Amino acid sequence: MEKKEDIKKEIKEEMVEDQDEIEEVLEEDAAIDGKEVEKDKGIEDEEKDGKDKEIEELTNRLLRLQADFINYKNRVEKEKETIFSHATEDIISQLLPVLDNFERALDSVEEKEGFYEGVKMIYDQILGILEKNGLKEIQCLGQSFDPNYHHAVLTEEVEDQEEGTILEVFQKGYMLNDKVIRPSMVKVAK
Repeated sequence: MEKKEDIKKEIKEEMVEDQDEIEEVLEEDAAIDGKEVEKDKGIEDEEKDGKDKEIEELTNRLLRLQADFINYKNRVEKEKETIFSHATEDIISQLLPVLDNFERALDSVEEKEGFYEGVKMIYDQILGILEKNGLKEIQCLGQSFDPNYHHAVLTEEVEDQEEGTILEVFQKGYMLNDKVIRPSMVKVAK
């Protein structure tokens, strides 16, 4: 029996030793796993930082693109307005001599019936359309001469008028949306 007990004792001792060895191995594994976990966390942190930087760069790029698009849109809108205003100004400038001829024709008629009324209606209709598009006549008769709005072609000495007063209008001047497209040709008191 002693042998059995010795064997049991030996087996127990071996088991304790084996258990100690297993615990040591487990502790080493845990230490290694801890280091690997720390490494993995470090790698994850680096990847997270890299992704955060990439997201920030993409966000900045998007914001710049949006700003560029808004600037492009505004620039195109201004160009459209400029093109439209130049086109309108050009067409209206070409129609001004037609208006002058209508006025001359209406002024030269002695009998103001029938044909005169038809021509007057056409003149009023054309003038109305041009006024809706921003055309405005420069009022100048009896006012002070202003070289920004008037072109003096004659001067006349007059005693009862103040110097620089407009006495007569030879050709009407017009403005288109607050811009002079044709100054008035006038006679000015000296």
